[in-house]
Order: sequence, then C-alpha cells, then structure tokens
Amino acid sequence: MTELLLERLAQLEEAVRRATETIVRLREENGRLQEENSRLREENGRLREERRQVLGQVDTILKDLAKLEEKS
Repeated sequence: MTELLLERLAQLEEAVRRATETIVRLREENGRLQEENSRLREENGRLREERRQVLGQVDTILKDLAKLEEKS
C-alpha cells in the first residue's frame, strides 16, 4: 500500500510540475498578447485618424468639383 501511495504521490508531483510549467508559459504568452493588443490598438487609432483625414480630403475634392461644374 505504501508503494501505491508513493507512486500516486509521484504522479501528483509530476502533474503539479506540468501545471506549473503550463502556467508560466501561459503567463508569458498572455504578456506577449497584451503587448500585441496594445500595439494593434495604437495602429487602429492611427488608421482611424488617417481615414478621417482622407475623408476630409475627398469631401473637399468633391466640393471643388461641384463648384467647377457650376461654373461650366
């Protein structure tokens, strides 16, 4: 019986070791993903601003074209 308990204890210790390694790996991955998410949010903000500027330019061009058509 003692041998069975020792074997079970060894199995549990191995399971704890694997779980600890998995937790460390997942924490590292989570850190990388948070950094990437932050970078993507910043990029998204820049792209939104760029889109806003382009839409303003297109609107100005359309107004200028409309003025040219009125004159012709």
